[in-house]
Amino acid sequence: MRCVGVLPNTRLKLAGVIVSKESLCRAPVGIHYRSPTAAPMGRDARSLNSDPLGAPEPSMTRQHAVKIFTFALMIPFVACGRGRESAGHQSDSAFAAMQVRGQTVMGVDQYASAHVFEDLEDGGRIVLDAENLSDTAGIVAIRHHMWDIATAFRAGDFARPFQVHGQVVPGTAGMAARRTTITYEATDRPRGAEVRIRTTDSLAVAAIHAFLAFQRTAHHAAGHEAMPGGVH
Repeated sequence: MRCVGVLPNTRLKLAGVIVSKESLCRAPVGIHYRSPTAAPMGRDARSLNSDPLGAPEPSMTRQHAVKIFTFALMIPFVACGRGRESAGHQSDSAFAAMQVRGQTVMGVDQYASAHVFEDLEDGGRIVLDAENLSDTAGIVAIRHHMWDIATAFRAGDFARPFQVHGQVVPGTAGMAARRTTITYEATDRPRGAEVRIRTTDSLAVAAIHAFLAFQRTAHHAAGHEAMPGGVH
């Protein structure tokens, strides 16, 4: 961490207390600042009134000194807060961009539908439902997309996940390599469709689970369906 407003090899003399630049700059998480020790009374106190470096004593009240010291302590925490805020904006922008790509590739409004990516012992399943039963056009688009990806995945073609996420999706290389051991079965649902993925190959199961885990995180999706009444 760089010092702000403190020249090298200088010290602040705050209300009779000499504070080094290191004490103002050091702000690791979980470590508390050590309060400066107040000058003792009597002869020792008088000896502290003279800067050992020979610098003239500044004209500063204790109240002003405390304000400056407090401000110096706040600098690293303000910087950390701004860093977290910037990371949050970047994350939101990346998710919004993925949603746009998803609608382009799938033909499905990502904000009017919901995914579920569920791990199962013999593979897993992908569910995509429209939010509203009255969204007939959205339901038709979902069913078309889900049947299409079942056919593509069966052939080891994972171009669509790559296009949606703008990267090679974890697990897809293993799923493609072991495609002859995996089955993909698409079925319609009242508000959309699902693809059931099955295999007896343990390596294929691991690849499928890696694929589903990535999708859950990227789409902010659930790992299983909510039962009626909100119980999972």
